[in-house]
Amino acid sequence: PDCDPQPKPSAMCRPEENECDADPCPGQTCADPDTKTPGDFTCTCVNDPMISEVGGPAGCTADECDTNPCGTDQTCTDPTSTDINKKNDYVCKCSNGQEATGMPADCSFDECSAMPSPCGAGQTCNDPDTSKSDDFECTCDSDTSIKNTGSPATCGKDECDSKPCGNSQTCNDPVKTVASIGDFTCECTNGVKTTGAAATCETDECATSPCGKDQTCTDPDMASNKLHDFECACNSDMSIKKVDGPATCDKDECATDPCGMGQT
Repeated sequence: PDCDPQPKPSAMCRPEENECDADPCPGQTCADPDTKTPGDFTCTCVNDPMISEVGGPAGCTADECDTNPCGTDQTCTDPTSTDINKKNDYVCKCSNGQEATGMPADCSFDECSAMPSPCGAGQTCNDPDTSKSDDFECTCDSDTSIKNTGSPATCGKDECDSKPCGNSQTCNDPVKTVASIGDFTCECTNGVKTTGAAATCETDECATSPCGKDQTCTDPDMASNKLHDFECACNSDMSIKKVDGPATCDKDECATDPCGMGQT
């Protein structure tokens, strides 16, 4: 409406004027709800509409991370923290490396799903909390009591893999764990067995006098670890021999009186 041509001294009329036209809110959104009322314009932050001020610029923060948009379990980074006109370009990052821009990240990530497995072969991987990093647990398949968090466990191995008994002996590791190191056995072909070290397989089979009386026993190769290779030779005729048992030596046939009485 037009101004009263003769207004009362206490009533001043004012033409309509949008105060935002003068850009009173640099870098912010301006709104003038009543163009006839001076000083009622509102400045609102572009990067945070919750921050506003009537009659003057709002106290905007350029760093969006100041409002903690990522929560307490994630780190926030605003690459344009000096520009109040940039909105929703902050980055939320989880401790396990997952990240998102302009919103909290989804931190769920099973570290055990990585290929290859972070625990390696011969171990079982378990991630108890997929929102955290380096908390996966490795358990030895050979001994489930041996575990380690954040890296592969030190599992026991088959001690026989290093051939501690050599090539001519049989090796056996009954319990393949770290706690049982040194329990492997080495066994010779002749039955001699030792635990935790190579066995001494040399055995003289003649020591038990397997040839009996009137025969000489010889074990030709004690170091060969062979059994039943001893040799018996008749003392009366060393050309008569037998392997692995007494030889059949010549006897005095006259001892049985085969000629009868009256004959020599």
